[in-house]
Amino acid sequence: MLEIKDIYKTFNPGTVNEKAALKGLSLKLEEGDFVTVIGGNGAGKSTMLNAIAGVWQVDDGQILIDGIDVTSLPEHKRAAYVGRVFQDPMMGTAPTMQIDENLALAKRRGKKRGLKANLSKEDIKDFRALVSILDLGLEERMTSKVGLLSGGQRQALTLLMATLEKPKILLLDEHTAALDPKTAAKVLEATELIVTKNNLTTIMITHNMKDAIAHGNRLVMMNDGKIILDIRGEEKKKLTVESLLHEFEKVSGEEFTSDSAILG
Repeated sequence: MLEIKDIYKTFNPGTVNEKAALKGLSLKLEEGDFVTVIGGNGAGKSTMLNAIAGVWQVDDGQILIDGIDVTSLPEHKRAAYVGRVFQDPMMGTAPTMQIDENLALAKRRGKKRGLKANLSKEDIKDFRALVSILDLGLEERMTSKVGLLSGGQRQALTLLMATLEKPKILLLDEHTAALDPKTAAKVLEATELIVTKNNLTTIMITHNMKDAIAHGNRLVMMNDGKIILDIRGEEKKKLTVESLLHEFEKVSGEEFTSDSAILG
């Protein structure tokens, strides 16, 4: 469903601020893979997601989504293939519009759409049922403005919007990092439910090793613009934070320095 072939990305080339963010990174996801991505600051995690989404073009290499070469496609043309939830709960929704209107817009992702929602009775019924799976009481607040919701409620709604029309690939960029632990756990529970129910091919960047181990069927660790560990299946189920740290040190030859990622 997703194939990244030997991609490179350098920012500010030829200047004192030159930074090689991706250095020949390759990754292949089969349909339904749920991959968690962990790594220290500057490892290249968000750069990889932005490259997949088309936020910027890679310097070299190739990106294929469902067999289609999207390497040269701009971000807006990849929107038909990609669903995305950002770290900031304020992104991904229209705050001055109602919950049901936001969902109506999301339903038309990849199609011609205007600013008017045009909600049918059937839409309203379907959206209420959809929102109820979040167990946040939002089905009773469908006409509330999204800007009045809490960060966790808004992030859970953004997740629904990103997956309403099943994307080829779902990108979750530290989507619980700005939430308190209790709310983050609720959003992660909703994430697991939605991804599993819809068999979504998903990449989830997380700043928390425990979450990376607990969720998904594969765990990828990045360091210095490359993937250095790719653990899946039964091997992933047996992982602990301690064993993951040991593997990182063995492969990279250095210590993992992010205390927040280790301690959660």
